[in-house]
Amino acid sequence: MLLKSRSLLFAIILAGALLPASAAAAPAASVQVLTGTTPDTRIMPSNAFTVADSSQLTGIRINLPVPACTVINSSVCDDLNLLNLQDGFDLRPRVTVPFSGPIDVASVTPATFYVSGPGGFSTPIVQLVWDPSANVLAGEPSDFLAEATTYTVVVTNGVKDTSGRPLIGCGSACRSTFTTETATPELARLRAALDDGTAYSAAGIGAADRGASFVQGGVRDVFPAATVMQIERGDQVYADPAKPLTYSTVPNSAVTGVGYYAFGSFLVPRYQTYADAVIPHVPTTATPQPIGSQRVGFTLIVPAGSPPAGGWPVAIFGPGFTRSKYDLFLAADLNAARGIATMSTDPAGHAYGPNSVVKVHQGATTTTFSGYGQGADLDGDGDITASEGVGPTDHKTVNASGKVTADAPSQYATAGLRDGLIQTTVNVMSMVRLVERGVDVLGGGTVTLAKHVLGYYGQSFGGIYGTMLMATDTHLTVGVLNVGGGPIVEIARLSGFRNLLADTLRVARPTLLNGGPGLNGFTESMPLRLDPPVTNPFAGATTIQKYFDHANWQERAGDPVAFAPLFFLRPPAGAPAKHVIWQSAFGDHTVPNPTAGEMYRAGHLFALVSYYRNDKTPTFASDPHGFLLDPRLAGRDQGQAQVLEFISTGGATVIDPDGPGPVWEVPVVNRNNLDCTHYPQPQTGVAYTFSSGEC
Repeated sequence: MLLKSRSLLFAIILAGALLPASAAAAPAASVQVLTGTTPDTRIMPSNAFTVADSSQLTGIRINLPVPACTVINSSVCDDLNLLNLQDGFDLRPRVTVPFSGPIDVASVTPATFYVSGPGGFSTPIVQLVWDPSANVLAGEPSDFLAEATTYTVVVTNGVKDTSGRPLIGCGSACRSTFTTETATPELARLRAALDDGTAYSAAGIGAADRGASFVQGGVRDVFPAATVMQIERGDQVYADPAKPLTYSTVPNSAVTGVGYYAFGSFLVPRYQTYADAVIPHVPTTATPQPIGSQRVGFTLIVPAGSPPAGGWPVAIFGPGFTRSKYDLFLAADLNAARGIATMSTDPAGHAYGPNSVVKVHQGATTTTFSGYGQGADLDGDGDITASEGVGPTDHKTVNASGKVTADAPSQYATAGLRDGLIQTTVNVMSMVRLVERGVDVLGGGTVTLAKHVLGYYGQSFGGIYGTMLMATDTHLTVGVLNVGGGPIVEIARLSGFRNLLADTLRVARPTLLNGGPGLNGFTESMPLRLDPPVTNPFAGATTIQKYFDHANWQERAGDPVAFAPLFFLRPPAGAPAKHVIWQSAFGDHTVPNPTAGEMYRAGHLFALVSYYRNDKTPTFASDPHGFLLDPRLAGRDQGQAQVLEFISTGGATVIDPDGPGPVWEVPVVNRNNLDCTHYPQPQTGVAYTFSSGEC
């Protein structure tokens, strides 16, 4: 009986093997692109998630679905509600494609996955991430997109599944059409409001109050340089005004050819709210209105001797993040000897609290003035940091012993530093117009400044808002932007500011910290341009990627990358010709090279980039970010010499600071160097590697 059963089983198996193919089990269906009705089940971005809105420059407004909001997911709701105010999608959006099953990532090429646009425009999707747990492919357009323009994401059936079969559905390709946002018009409108006077009027600043003040409490805050023995700053670092100030000496290397040091002030229209440091939203056809005025301070270095007819030529210097107007005394070593006066004001929200002071020591005499600190204790912890006030923060609850007992996220967290950068740019524009009104330093007409700003130069944050300034302000034509880049989130995640970004992720609801190997408690699994695709992202990484994408999207109005195309690719109608160069440093740890490269690529600016090869100097082991100001770094004098020559010649001369030497590339030789960090990436903690090109 057993033998007969085995024979029968064998016969059944044999018969099955001999069945025609049509009668055998059907193979699994080929993979297809999902075409659902939610952002997670269709190609994004998509105009399916917009509504008509005539108050927007694009005629549309974002309309993403917002979930039921609770204390548990409040950050998700805040983020989406802010995005739904935008008039289009991001200018370098995170493109996502959900599939019904796994794909062969090697089949994703510039010919099979790209963005198309007007006039035959096409750009591949790069920096790919494949999430096998969700069968979602993500990436970003290689090129920065134009504002207020309609594009199409294209996924062709050249993308294969893991069995080598082409995608099914959508015919030869699946498509998703979307319209990009406007980013730069807001600042242009604010500039126009300064020019026609409506910004000052709305802020309550009368015509007589739009100039420079050099008097505090009846005492003139201008000092002959030869009499100044020391400059000391007293910073209000505590919210409690009864607590003592923190004092430190202001380093001063600007001594050659200097006649006077001055510590003046002027009024600016204030747009940022004091509670959250944001600019109240208006539709993109409207102009934000100031909430009032604010008196801000400036430092001024005036050359020695009698000014030329018309007054001393003026350069404006823009300080960096957490820095202040006192950095002018390290940034203008050579200017006075060349007959150029230089002035500087603080970035918005900087220079500690409003009770901060400056002390000028002249031998036995000490004169104390307001330092015009713009900072405030926004997070409620009792302290005021160097930059607290430039952008929204979390909100802490502190008990009587000073311990933080609760920490709530800001509803404006993903707006980041956008509005602080806009306000800072407005402040510098106001300073430009202050100079044009005429500046009488001593009050008797003997020491005056020319009624025209010769040029602007800014370091770090000053190079970031300086790019926005030079792209927008029609009153400025000559500028040098040092060690800037963008977007801000990209700078933070790849740099020493990563801990600040981690704090935002930590307090978000739900928290976005997903653990190491990334430093500071999170791992984002985001490839740089020369990296191969990420095919196994760390758990929770794609959620962080979406959060960063949304932050970049919201911050574009304060992102130098968005302004870079305005110089030469798409200059505004009627804008004067700009003469601008940029300086970057090899292996910059603070504004990493890939973020500088992002800005240069967006504006096609590489030919205007001078690259300081810190790796070829005796100080190669140091972070070269501060080379323009830091006397300890080898390139300082060379960098300032290039700045001075460019500005003093009206942008006509770009010198190679070390001639034929190896330290400077004028312009940068290998653009791939601006796609690499040149140090271990904090998102992995291991040495940086790349798949192609040379870094």
